[in-house]
Amino acid sequence: MDEELRSLTERLRQESGASAAYERLEATEDPDELAQVLTEPGQPLWARELAAFRLGLAGDRRAFESLVLLLNHREPPRCATAAYALARLGDPRTARAAATLATNELRVAYALHPVRLLAELHAPESVPALITTLERRLSPHDPYRRVALACVEGLGALADDRARPVLNEALAHPSLAEEAVRALARIPRQR
Repeated sequence: MDEELRSLTERLRQESGASAAYERLEATEDPDELAQVLTEPGQPLWARELAAFRLGLAGDRRAFESLVLLLNHREPPRCATAAYALARLGDPRTARAAATLATNELRVAYALHPVRLLAELHAPESVPALITTLERRLSPHDPYRRVALACVEGLGALADDRARPVLNEALAHPSLAEEAVRALARIPRQR
């Protein structure tokens, strides 16, 4: 069993109180049954998360909207599992949704997982969104250093020359400098 799925199932089994409904949902192989959980009113959050995650891993695009909502959730474990499933879903809307969440200043406290997802996707939206998010995090006393660091790491992984100016600016920030040096070293020199 995949480690991310194992972690999710343990957490959601506890949340559900190991109910019969949980056991049924965890065991079903019917994608329509899982999709129904996403649209049926009154379903608990644990059930929606489990159904969306399983559908996402199966490449079923009916999970997209639920996974995007979970990617922007206030609880980091939900964001992490949503990002994992979205990266495997293969929906072309994923990068645009992640870029929107990563660059939304009203929700910057929840931008860590969208930023990491953008780096993993290597989509056309990834570099511009990470640059924008990082530029905003470079102001003095910005409280979102983990988001800034994830942007620097992501830009290093993407190794796109457009990131060079913002990474050079990140060198002036002690908490980002070491990773910015590594990121800059990964970007090929233009000839």
